Amino acid sequence: MDTKSYKNPLITRYASKEMSYVFSDENKFSYWRKLWVALAESEKELGLDITDEQINEMKENIYNIDFEMARKKEKEVRHDVMAHVHTFGNQCPNARPIIHLGATSAFVGDNTDILQIKEALEIVKKKLLNLLYVMSEFALEYKEMPTLGYTHFQPAQLTTVGKRAGLWLQDLYFDYNDLIYVIENLKMRGTKGTTGTQASYLKLFEGDSDKVNKLDKMVANKLGFESSYYLTGQTYSRKVDASVTKVLSGIGQSLHKMTNDIRLLQNLKEIEEPFEKTQIGSSAMAYKRNPMRSERIAALSRFIINTSHNTEDTASVQWFERTLDDSANKRLSIPQTFLGCDSVLEIAINIFQGMVVNEKVIEKHINEELPFMATENIIMEAVKRGGDRQDLHEEIRVLSMEAGEQVKKFGNKNDLIERMIKSDKISLNEKEILEIIDAKKFIGRSAEQVDVFYNEAIKPLLEENKDLLGMTVELNV
Repeated sequence: MDTKSYKNPLITRYASKEMSYVFSDENKFSYWRKLWVALAESEKELGLDITDEQINEMKENIYNIDFEMARKKEKEVRHDVMAHVHTFGNQCPNARPIIHLGATSAFVGDNTDILQIKEALEIVKKKLLNLLYVMSEFALEYKEMPTLGYTHFQPAQLTTVGKRAGLWLQDLYFDYNDLIYVIENLKMRGTKGTTGTQASYLKLFEGDSDKVNKLDKMVANKLGFESSYYLTGQTYSRKVDASVTKVLSGIGQSLHKMTNDIRLLQNLKEIEEPFEKTQIGSSAMAYKRNPMRSERIAALSRFIINTSHNTEDTASVQWFERTLDDSANKRLSIPQTFLGCDSVLEIAINIFQGMVVNEKVIEKHINEELPFMATENIIMEAVKRGGDRQDLHEEIRVLSMEAGEQVKKFGNKNDLIERMIKSDKISLNEKEILEIIDAKKFIGRSAEQVDVFYNEAIKPLLEENKDLLGMTVELNV
């Protein structure tokens, strides 16, 4: 094990092996070779003098990559594509004359970027669907459980545990729709030539524009795409990269917001993320149960959000048909944004597969605040019984101040209900007052809202993609 050089934590600690593989050298350069095969096959089918023997030789060596030779050749020629052309040609001597025929470096570079992005987006789709599933199960289970709502992190009208989770879920539902739009509109760069004019292919096919157009479509089809972008320079528009990372950033934003809420709720001891039997919360304070999963999501989400800005900057500063200042940045920003997104989705799934809800703590917090919130309902009911609204308001105001003083000055429990029961100015008995302050009468349509959202938006997605569901996630560290 090499302990003397930096290791990317996204690879060693957080992201899954399947996402890491998408951006591996083996996957990248085998895509290059698949593209060269698709190009040669299409050129042969359109009449160029290329043999089955040459194509079969190339196919047999797609994964037989001599990385050491490629590294040495790149150091010599300072050009990664030509280094791999020579390496592939050395392994395929019969096919050597026709490898990369008519193509520019962006043919393998940009098309491979699109292929990797498509593969990575499908992984994100699968994990986002699994997260939607476990979160929707949680929201449905707790849709009727009253809890304090908060505005400005101050106690407000009641909501439910499930309705709050539904808000988190809805943000991710928005992200899912954005993700599907990007997947469905992603296209290949295609066979567009050096500056996107296809001039080299037009020369190769002796001016036959129809064949050049067919070549572009055929190569895209062989790699699993219906078409390529209508227009490109040497590269596809870097607006595409920006649209991809925008979706990943959106997922990061949603999960950051959600885990902020979870961290606050864990401080209140209302809900807790999973905590394993041997897990240590603090090196000094043995009693602590830190929300390390939520904190990790928050940290990685900030990384995703900020890294995604690179693609926006890059799209805005491209010169004419191509400039190479996107290359080094792109090698970092695209893979690492995907790796970060993969990580936070897996951690979030893990959280909701073991989330703990402390119902008695939630009830305690409700009982501390609900008496104040219920005073208007109590006034209205007492008025119906013949009471004077203004006199009742003044009586409850005074009792509320007294109860508040007991809570704030002396640390006692909120005894406003007991004070109102004892008051001879409020014409309601104990049973009637307790019925009025039943917490479930203060949650509005929370449960119904969760049901409608689930049945109309989430359930159809889950049923349509049921073959992708069923993930169980264990954290690497």
